[in-house]
Amino acid sequence: PISRALFFSTGYMANLAVLTALGGKDAEIFSEALNHASLIDGARLSRARVTIYTRDDLSALDRLLAASAASTKLVVTDSVFSMEGAIAPLPDLLALCERHQAWLVVDDAHGFGVLGAQGAGVLQHFALRSPQLVYVGTLGKAAGVAGAFVAAHAPVIEWLVQRARTYIYTT
Repeated sequence: PISRALFFSTGYMANLAVLTALGGKDAEIFSEALNHASLIDGARLSRARVTIYTRDDLSALDRLLAASAASTKLVVTDSVFSMEGAIAPLPDLLALCERHQAWLVVDDAHGFGVLGAQGAGVLQHFALRSPQLVYVGTLGKAAGVAGAFVAAHAPVIEWLVQRARTYIYTT
């Protein structure tokens, strides 16, 4: 379950922080083909191997995750794809991540403040909870203020506090 959060000055910096701190040369990032530029840049900067998947073919992603020998696996997706309004199949993605011991990194820039019964975003919309989730919420859209946050299980947030360069060198 999500138990801690960390504030960043922008969603871009939050995404860079998550992917570079959790990624690395021994990691593999599985990035949805239509992800936001901040997720693409974070994956590139992480030094991890990057594999592209499409949300329309989760059986292919299942095979890719099963074949990966990476010590750390991250499945990375926007929650709502801004160019078309499609919502990522997060329940299915989370099930794959739990089966393959992978992190599910969700950028909810376009869902936070809009989806869910109280506008808490895509995790509330789908009633998802898991220690495998790393949730990025952007505050500059529906919330109408500046900044972003990363919410996750406490050890993940502590790792970011210690390793995320866009957090360490901005505070």
